[in-house]
Amino acid sequence: MELKTVATPHAPVRYYEGGAGPALVYLHGSGGLTATDPFLAALAEKHHVYAPLLPGYGDSEEAPEIRDMLDFTLHTWDVVEALGLRDPILVGHSMGGMIAAEMAALAPNDVGRLALIAPAGLWDDEHPIADIFSMLPFEMPALLFHDAEAGAAMMTAGRNVEDPGFLQQYLVANARQLGMAGRILFPIPDRGLRQRLYRIKARTVLVWGDSDRLIPPVYAHAFKKGIKGAELVSIPEAGHMVTVEKTAAVVEAVGRLG
Repeated sequence: MELKTVATPHAPVRYYEGGAGPALVYLHGSGGLTATDPFLAALAEKHHVYAPLLPGYGDSEEAPEIRDMLDFTLHTWDVVEALGLRDPILVGHSMGGMIAAEMAALAPNDVGRLALIAPAGLWDDEHPIADIFSMLPFEMPALLFHDAEAGAAMMTAGRNVEDPGFLQQYLVANARQLGMAGRILFPIPDRGLRQRLYRIKARTVLVWGDSDRLIPPVYAHAFKKGIKGAELVSIPEAGHMVTVEKTAAVVEAVGRLG
């Protein structure tokens, strides 16, 4: 994947681009995105992928004027327009799925195909979503992965997550991006999306790991109920990071959209 820059009204946006086929825009979760992400590479085998970084992620500029859910939604539409895309397949994971759903609800006639992978955006008092902003790195694998040991290895590349030096590096590197994510996810990711889901007209595929401990599968059924005609693909032995634990299965689910 090649890292590029496109101008938008708020700030230059960094994005990854690669592959060939139907245009697909991928919106990342709160953990960010890298050029070596295996899910991006798999998507690019059959699609021309555009994966913008939110302001504050990677080496992208921060945008203090992006403050709330409407700002995030309109900003991402600005990116799509700046890229010259018309009705791309819209795919989002976790926080990115929340933004993608809001985009499809705000402009229902401009999104024909939508894939939401364990999206945030709803809240159920009986099934609260864990507060990732209060967690240390060694606590994350068990929350995000079906196989916590394998997940820890993927997240740390063999580094000791309890080492003070690693913790300092981790906290510094994540301060900017979690600060941006917190604008829509903290303290809870409820910005009224449930009341707007009915507006979505896109052919929608929902993808969920059966072992998701961050956003439990009960939320999958809430999204399915809210989006008319939505198809739910449940993937066994996968957690919230289903995109890396079961990459092929998620790509196959997205492929149902064409």
